[in-house]
Amino acid sequence: MEKRWLGGRRAGGNSDKEIPRRCLGLVRESNMPAIRVSAIAKKFGNVCALDGVTFNVEKGEFFGLFGPNGAGKTTLTRIVTGQLLPDSGEGETMGVPFRDGLEIKRRVGIVPESETPPTFLTAQEFLELVCRLRELGGVQERVDRWLKFFDIEDKRDVLCRDMSKGQRQKIMLAVAFIHEPDLLLLDEPFINLDPIFQRRVREYLVEHVRKGRTIFMCSHILEIAERLCTRMAVIKAGQIVALGSLEEIRSRKDERLEEVFMRLVGGE
Repeated sequence: MEKRWLGGRRAGGNSDKEIPRRCLGLVRESNMPAIRVSAIAKKFGNVCALDGVTFNVEKGEFFGLFGPNGAGKTTLTRIVTGQLLPDSGEGETMGVPFRDGLEIKRRVGIVPESETPPTFLTAQEFLELVCRLRELGGVQERVDRWLKFFDIEDKRDVLCRDMSKGQRQKIMLAVAFIHEPDLLLLDEPFINLDPIFQRRVREYLVEHVRKGRTIFMCSHILEIAERLCTRMAVIKAGQIVALGSLEEIRSRKDERLEEVFMRLVGGE
């Protein structure tokens, strides 16, 4: 893929703050966004979870979605991943309409906020199953790579129900990463990870975007998100209240993402 770097610069160095932002300068292989959300609305009874949400996630972006509890983040993520249909509006993930959830899951990697691996399988069995369902080659090599990456090689024959929360989170991340998809959809990927593995996962995600792939992430860990995201949306009461790069949504030059968040969602 031909590359055009902003300001004539080329990728280099190890800074996980700089690399994703440079990817914004890539010439796209296609004008089709990785995710297109158009006028999406969703109600649960009398509760309006989403109210006319519209935005695109372009290929090669590290896109963050932020908002307080109950703002609509999880509902929107479930729609984008094909797990839930909207009441109105439309959109696609990797060119696949939201209604075709199975095809979306085939094409992307997903880390849901609250799901855990099957309790009746071991780590080895679950990762092998995912590889076979995805018809991947080199199954054992892939399984070994991710068990080693997350330092749980000694847990390969342990039932998932007997693992700690952090170990189960590592397995769910491994499942999303194992086929190296062009798009990762991550809902609180750093939850239950200690600082060592937060950093390791962060570095992997930076490299993922550096290769021209795309990430859509929801997270409450704003310090990490500020370092990673090339563009972001802030959602409040089911509506997008800010959209753009951090530089674009700041009210002043030195305003941090945490301050932006508090200002936009009504914090003092």
